[in-house]
Amino acid sequence: MAPLKAVTLTHVRYQKGDQLGHFLAWVSLVPVFISFGGFVSHFIFRRELQGMFFGLGLIISQIINEFIKTSVQQARPETCALLEMCDSHGWPSSHSQYMFFFAVYFTLMTYKGIGLWSARNNLISYSLPWSLALLTMYSRVYLGYHTVAQVFAGAALGIFLGGLWFWVVNSVLYCYFPAIEESAFGSFFYVKDTSHIPSVLKFEYDNARAARKNMDCKCD
Repeated sequence: MAPLKAVTLTHVRYQKGDQLGHFLAWVSLVPVFISFGGFVSHFIFRRELQGMFFGLGLIISQIINEFIKTSVQQARPETCALLEMCDSHGWPSSHSQYMFFFAVYFTLMTYKGIGLWSARNNLISYSLPWSLALLTMYSRVYLGYHTVAQVFAGAALGIFLGGLWFWVVNSVLYCYFPAIEESAFGSFFYVKDTSHIPSVLKFEYDNARAARKNMDCKCD
């Protein structure tokens, strides 16, 4: 009978009684929260092309990460035995790569004024993704899943791929956004691009109020 293997998507171990380890174990799950809580809900409720290509870039980044891991086949640190992770490779760290890709892309979007609101001078918009990226990188070493070299390799690759993909989307693919909006796919799923609008939240707020004013029915 073949040995059993766990699905490690949300399987993070920490030493019992270690409060910092407990906190960092949750931090280590931030990529999962972003993927399912962020991008899935974004597609359901927003369907913005910028967000969709952001998510696509993260998927491509993780495919590249898995290809490199399989090619290099560098082992995880010795603590992998306690974590039951010795059957997977460690270089580069996919968690670090994911979070630094996210931080770079999100920062560039904020700098360019792309998003729900105009936040170019909002310190939180710049500092939060980088804080989460650094905490995630630290958590992977602290919890014993990666060496320092492995998380730094993931961070470097994530920064490079995040910047490259942002350039590809906004310099090469952006001109095709109108065609995607008008396509059968875009029309069926109501896919749109609002990156040309300075403040999307204000734009939607003003239009929602204007539409309500034009309604015939009124409350007594």
